[in-house]
Amino acid sequence: MNTMTTEKPSLKNENRPVIPGVTLSTFPDSPRLLTLNFSAEVTERFLQQTEQWPIQALEYKSLLRFRIAKILDDLCANQLQSFLLQTLLARSQGALLIQAEGINRVEQSDDMVKLATAIAHLIGRSNFDSMSGQYYARFVVKNVDNSDSYLRQPHRVLELHNDGTYVDEVTDYVMMMKIDEQNMQGGDSMLLHLDDWEQLDTYFRHPLARQTMRWSAPPSKNTLKDVFHPVFDVDDHGRPVMRYIDQFVQPKDFTEGNWLSDLSDALESSQNKLFIPVPVGSILLINNLFWLHGRDRFTPHPELRRELMRQRGYFNVPQSRT
Repeated sequence: MNTMTTEKPSLKNENRPVIPGVTLSTFPDSPRLLTLNFSAEVTERFLQQTEQWPIQALEYKSLLRFRIAKILDDLCANQLQSFLLQTLLARSQGALLIQAEGINRVEQSDDMVKLATAIAHLIGRSNFDSMSGQYYARFVVKNVDNSDSYLRQPHRVLELHNDGTYVDEVTDYVMMMKIDEQNMQGGDSMLLHLDDWEQLDTYFRHPLARQTMRWSAPPSKNTLKDVFHPVFDVDDHGRPVMRYIDQFVQPKDFTEGNWLSDLSDALESSQNKLFIPVPVGSILLINNLFWLHGRDRFTPHPELRRELMRQRGYFNVPQSRT
């Protein structure tokens, strides 16, 4: 039983800000997850005002990523940036499902990456993604896959985990955007807030919770250097945070291996997991330190196809808002 004192999510909407061009609501299954919808007008004006910069320009000139972020914030009366940071940093929330009216087809994939880039660079900056060689990665899940990790294998569960476990860079947030989906059944995103995990107290207080462990990645990640860190840490308020994925941790002995195996089973057996359908063109944006994420399995189909875009990086809170 989790006996720690945690910040409870509010069910009230009285303090929710009014952001021009944006509709906010609470996801039906959890008050921790907010939905944010950009109006058709904001979407159209954003695409018009950023049309001069193709995706290649954003890849070559990182400063342009912040310019399009400012354009999006300006269209929302300069209230979007502060709201995004406040929501993602709030322990009781930390997760958003974001949609933009009029962006919902694979033919608009560049528009999707552009919108996601603007959002990411309002809250901070996306880290270099060694798998793709860019600040973002796009990858496809098909019916048959021979990859070296579970990320692209459709017919099994991608277990709950945090991102950035095998790199030295800070990974405060993870953003996943669905670009395309064909012949799909199942495959919902899975989320678990750390404070909703029934066995958090048991594992956080275990002697191995702060034991430094080795983490390494398969060849497809293009990361040759191992990193070393514990599974658990604390934030500035002393609350548990986590950096864990079962595929990349390398236990040194029998004791570590079995403790990690039990931990994985405890996460997967949680009754508080959320199953989130993410429509094409939508973004799931979470605080990576106190939310775990994964993916349910798909129903096999010979023409199954799903394409995703990923950005992950660190928060940058403006000095005037700290």
